[in-house]
Amino acid sequence: MKVLFDTSVILAASLPKHPNHASCFIQLRAAKLSQVQGCLSTHSLAELYSVMTRLPSQPRMSPQEAKTLIESHLQYLEAIPLETVDYQAAIAQLTDLNLPGGGVFDALIAQAALKVSADRILTLNPSHFTRLNAAIAQITQVPGQN
Repeated sequence: MKVLFDTSVILAASLPKHPNHASCFIQLRAAKLSQVQGCLSTHSLAELYSVMTRLPSQPRMSPQEAKTLIESHLQYLEAIPLETVDYQAAIAQLTDLNLPGGGVFDALIAQAALKVSADRILTLNPSHFTRLNAAIAQITQVPGQN
């Protein structure tokens, strides 16, 4: 089974104090143990770095710590690169749905899932994905929920 991990799940799995840590960690560990084929959008690499280095935790995660953590995830998660045509498809989809703003980032992650024919998108923000189209809604799942 090919599973694309949304940034929200990777982040929660990486932070033991996150309220969704346990359910997300179990899913990410399945990828690490090759029980599922795990992947993430290349967009999520930048998003992870951004969020990890600005979380209001004490002490705040340093850029080096964030980089190290992201690199450790890349040992077992395949990064799915997006090309101009993928960005155009995501923007066209949002335009058709009349969705402005930050939704483009979720559309890019969904585009990566479509690009690799993922069986599942794991996210803590299902409504960000289910609104995009029926195909994405069908494969969107929240860790710990069936």
